[in-house]
Amino acid sequence: MSSNEEFTNTVFQKSWWLEAVAPGKWKYIDIEKGGQLFARFPIVMSKIGPFRLCTMPEFTQVLGPWIRSLDGKQSSKLSKEKELFTDLIDKLPSFSMFKQRFHYSVDNWLPFYWKKFQQTTRYTYVLENISDPDLVWKNMQGNIRREIKKAQKKITIEHLDDPKVMWDFHCINFDESDDKGGSYDTFKRLHSACLEHNAGQIFVARNEERKIISAMYVVWDENSAVYLLGGTIPNYKNTGAFSLMMWEAIKFTSSKTSKFDFEGSMIESIERFYRAFGGIQKPYFQITKTGFLATAFFGLKELIQSLKR
Repeated sequence: MSSNEEFTNTVFQKSWWLEAVAPGKWKYIDIEKGGQLFARFPIVMSKIGPFRLCTMPEFTQVLGPWIRSLDGKQSSKLSKEKELFTDLIDKLPSFSMFKQRFHYSVDNWLPFYWKKFQQTTRYTYVLENISDPDLVWKNMQGNIRREIKKAQKKITIEHLDDPKVMWDFHCINFDESDDKGGSYDTFKRLHSACLEHNAGQIFVARNEERKIISAMYVVWDENSAVYLLGGTIPNYKNTGAFSLMMWEAIKFTSSKTSKFDFEGSMIESIERFYRAFGGIQKPYFQITKTGFLATAFFGLKELIQSLKR
C-alpha cells in the first residue's frame, strides 16, 4: 500500500494533523480489498467518566470517511459505496456519543441513516479554481473589491511566524468563558506541524502606524486551502483589513493548491461575507449518534452551564 497521505479529502485527515491535534488518541479505520485501500475513516476517541466519545479534535473543521473513486454504472457505484460505508460503520469502536462533520465531498449519508445516525446540514463556500487570481477577482461582489482597494491604500499584509500573536487575535472573537475551538498549547503544536509540512501560514494586517490590527491563519494540502482562524481588533473592523488579508491569502495559496475553502459558518453576517468572494455554496453533513444515558448526561451538563452564564 502507498503512503497514508494519499488517501484523504482534506488536510484535516492527514496523519500528521491528527497527531498534532489529538496525539495518541486517533486512528484510521481501513477497508482493504486485494491489498488495495478502498475506504478510510479517521476517528478520535476520548473519555468523560464512563462515556466513550468519538468526536472532532481541536481546530479540525471536518473529518468523515474517504472512499476511493469508483468506476461503473451509477447504480453499481452507489451499491459499492453503501457496502464500503457500512463496513466502516461496523468497524467503529463502541461509543456513547459520535459526532463528526464530514467533508463536503461526502454527499451520501444514507448508510449512516440506516444505522440510526442523525444528520444536520451545514454550509461552506468554496472557490473551485484559484489558479487564476484575476478571474477570482472578477467574480467577487463589487463591494468586496471596493473594500479591498480602499484598504490597500492604508493597510499592509505580511507573513508572520508567531503562534502567540495569531492566538491572541483568534481569542478576540470570544468571551473568556467561550469555547475557542481548542487550547493554545494544541494550536502551537499544530502550527509547528504545519510549518514542518509546508501547510500553514499566518497573515497579519498592519495599519499606517505599523500596528497589527488583524490576523488570519490559513492551511492547505494538495486538495484545497482552508481558512482556519482569524480576528480583528474591534475598533478596526471597518478598515477592510480582513477582506484584504483574505484576498492576499487566496493569491498566496493559488500557487500551492487548486481550491480555497472559507470553512463555512451558519452565522448570517459571516456567511454573507464569505459569499461575497464568489465561492460556490457547498452543503456538508454533521453526523451524530448518542446513547440514551449520554444524551441525558450531556443535556443536563449543558443546562447547568447555561444557568451559570
